[in-house]
Amino acid sequence: MLMEMDIQNEPLQSQNTEKVDKTSHSCGEREHRGVFRLAVLCLGVMCVLQATLNIALRLYLTDLEQTICKNQTKDSYTSLMVERDRLQKERHELQRRLSELEEAKQEEWSCFGSSLYYISTRKTWNESRQDCRQRGADLVIINNREEQEFITSKLGSSRAWIGLTDSKMEGVWKWVDGSSLTTEFWASGEPNSLGNEDCAVIGHDIGVLRTWADFPCRDLLVWVCERPLN
Repeated sequence: MLMEMDIQNEPLQSQNTEKVDKTSHSCGEREHRGVFRLAVLCLGVMCVLQATLNIALRLYLTDLEQTICKNQTKDSYTSLMVERDRLQKERHELQRRLSELEEAKQEEWSCFGSSLYYISTRKTWNESRQDCRQRGADLVIINNREEQEFITSKLGSSRAWIGLTDSKMEGVWKWVDGSSLTTEFWASGEPNSLGNEDCAVIGHDIGVLRTWADFPCRDLLVWVCERPLN
């Protein structure tokens, strides 16, 4: 009887073992599927993130390029406006100078270097200077050889007052603007201070270079006015 029961139970145990193995196999398959799905999900999320990052980066670079382009355009526009203003200012200055030269030409002024020169009729040194001032000028100040030669050539054989005097201190020659005499073109033996000669003339001697002399300021001579070009 006992042997019969054992025989009957043996198939049951075998069946239970087979069921356990099948269950274990099924669980393993489900586990593998879950890991695979998780991996696929992660990969998908990474792809989405990568695509989003690419789009965001592209939008940022596009915006950056537009900003740089706008700034460059703005800087170029500003530079052009500055250059335009500079050119307009230069044009107005040239027009003003041309107008001044045309006016001076009509009044018989001569242009040399950066100054205008006017030669008038005979007066004393003080009267000559007063006339120059009324014209917005002063008696000429000669600073270099070129200016000396230009004025001499304009005068021809005439003597003319220039803006040089030692009336304040004998022997100390000063220009009308108060500056000291540094470049001199005295004729031979001049200045000699004979007979209270406190004012300088140009054209006293033959030639174009050393032609200055001192004369009495009350003498009536031609004079030369000088007015700087503004």
